Amino acid sequence: MWETNSIETSRGLFEYFVAGNGVPLAITHFYMEFNSRGNLFANPFTEDYKVFLINVRGAANSAKVEDDKQLSLNEVILDLEAIREALGLEKWAFAGHSTGGMLALQYAVEVPQSLTKVVAGCTAASKVYASHPNSIYSPNNKNYPRIIEIMELLNNPTVLQEERKKLDYEWALMSYYSEEKLKSALMRPNSGRTIGRNLDYFRKVEVQNFDLREQLAAIQIPTFVFAGKHDAQCPVEFGIEIANLIPNASLTIFEKSNHNPFIEEEEKFEDFVKLTI
Repeated sequence: MWETNSIETSRGLFEYFVAGNGVPLAITHFYMEFNSRGNLFANPFTEDYKVFLINVRGAANSAKVEDDKQLSLNEVILDLEAIREALGLEKWAFAGHSTGGMLALQYAVEVPQSLTKVVAGCTAASKVYASHPNSIYSPNNKNYPRIIEIMELLNNPTVLQEERKKLDYEWALMSYYSEEKLKSALMRPNSGRTIGRNLDYFRKVEVQNFDLREQLAAIQIPTFVFAGKHDAQCPVEFGIEIANLIPNASLTIFEKSNHNPFIEEEEKFEDFVKLTI
């Protein structure tokens, strides 16, 4: 189990969970809510880092959202900076998966002086990923109509918890190379519940103007990029693009993974984490 904590910052109270030993590393996601069961993406990092798994604004016991503009990537980074300062940390590493990876890239562009390194995986540097026919978020993808329906239902407060679980499973299944791996993952301690309001803001507002490609060349801190060869959310081409645009970035492609290589190729992902030390 992860240790539950909260901290008062200049931008409000934020809840976070701690595990592991070593240099500090923060992990969060744009629209997920974590708890003391930890997270399967975060777990491998605890072998070599002291991991701070953070609930963003609007998640569980973290500060409430008073205005949707507080949900922008820029505002999330300001919240993360307030947390880092309140913890008394001069710098920390940041690791993110999916929209967490977008946060990692934005963080490295905006506040590199606060970071020792970034890890960004199964992600993209612009909104173009959602137009790629291999992405379930593209209107040209066969799963697009259903994924939009699922997201709308998850943002509907009247949808019961049991139905939410089924919707989450259906969405997750589209993003796994093997259903067996998904079923196995569901048997393990994990957290990462979708926050409807945050997800809704991301897909309807934030992602519409998201494009960091021209800014990536300025990133000088160590950057580790990973991608799943069969990723149905952010196709592998976009991980390759990120690594090509950031000077000296490291790229690892997981050949038998979709969107979750830390589960689908667990041992290889643990080897990848060792490369980031």
